[in-house]
Amino acid sequence: MTKQTTIKNKQMHRIMMKQSIRIFSLALALATSSMTAFAQNVWKGTWATAVEWTGKGDMPKESLSNRSCRQVVHVSLGGKELRLKLSNEQSKQPVEIKSVYVADTDGDCNWFVNGKTVKYLSFGGKKNVTIQPGKAIYSDALKYALKAGQRLSITIDYGKQTPENATSHRGSRTTSYIVNGLRKTAKPMDKSFDDGEKVDHWYNLSAIEVKTEQTTPVVAVLGNSITDGRGSTTNMQNRWTDFLSDALNAEKPYGVLNLGIGGNCVVEGGLSEPAMKRFDRDILGQAGVDKLIIFEGTNDIGCSSKNYEHVADTLIACYKVLVDKAKAKGIKVYGATITPTKGNGWYSFWHEAIRQTVNEWIRKSGYFDEVIDFDELARDPQDPQRLKKEYSADWPHLNPKGYEAMGKFAAEKLK
Repeated sequence: MTKQTTIKNKQMHRIMMKQSIRIFSLALALATSSMTAFAQNVWKGTWATAVEWTGKGDMPKESLSNRSCRQVVHVSLGGKELRLKLSNEQSKQPVEIKSVYVADTDGDCNWFVNGKTVKYLSFGGKKNVTIQPGKAIYSDALKYALKAGQRLSITIDYGKQTPENATSHRGSRTTSYIVNGLRKTAKPMDKSFDDGEKVDHWYNLSAIEVKTEQTTPVVAVLGNSITDGRGSTTNMQNRWTDFLSDALNAEKPYGVLNLGIGGNCVVEGGLSEPAMKRFDRDILGQAGVDKLIIFEGTNDIGCSSKNYEHVADTLIACYKVLVDKAKAKGIKVYGATITPTKGNGWYSFWHEAIRQTVNEWIRKSGYFDEVIDFDELARDPQDPQRLKKEYSADWPHLNPKGYEAMGKFAAEKLK
């Protein structure tokens, strides 16, 4: 081999090495970029509700069988991809669903949808699905331009088999529209939705999640009827958590999940499963939650009729259990003080003493990461055991003005 040939071979080798390094570096950069993008895009909750067993009085006049039910929700954060969680967890019979589609709700009308936005969901690649009793399911991921704070319409076309007692959320504060579909399924733009049966409940809806960055915060709220929106305006989306969501999302994407139930208790009694029983499903089961507000206890106090010290001690002990569970999952926990109840039928000196005892513990125990003092915000300075008159709907519950104040107040704590 000549000297000249040897030099050429060395030059060729150097060129090939440089090219190999460039290719490897490019491949590494692409892989790193893909891994980063993958790591940043995860499922997080934009809307959720606490599911309940439905008594006869909260069911439609007819069953849901062979009917279409259009339901409207107010989401918090937006996204380009979503999935829907449907629940049959509180029912004893299967629920047969022929199809589900989502659409933007028309701005001027609650039942009407923007036809250009209608998209059908699938479940394991199929439009139809049957959910067994005691179970919940997710839809497949769906590409959808979901805007922060928008109203989203979800229409479920039910099959023949539906439970006698559906899994629902009673206090939707939003009208659902039910039409018969025995002969044919109603079209998305069909005016029959406006002419059909109207109820203020959600059926089988549990949660909506969007693909978003890992760092996007999500707060869940555990509460009773004040959180559920008693005293708010039907179809106006003016619960205190709605105002909270709007304030937070005005600055950055932020998931807000309302898991309030009217008449609910922390320990036992009240309406639906108490917080101690539903906590793992309703709070720890939500996607991406990193903050929690515990704002519940009014009904535990109101339902008590004796041994008042024991009521306060038990309520505090149960708070500790819930806080410990959340912190074990890396969730930051905010304790919200219980708002005044004077003017309500069950109010008494002893009931007020329990509220004051519990609120003092929430403020000063150090058990919560932070405190949201709704009591201080909402109480009448001239009569601190009573709500400010301008905030009261019926004394224990607030009105939209009061809820706006609460939502904006809490947002300052969470920003």
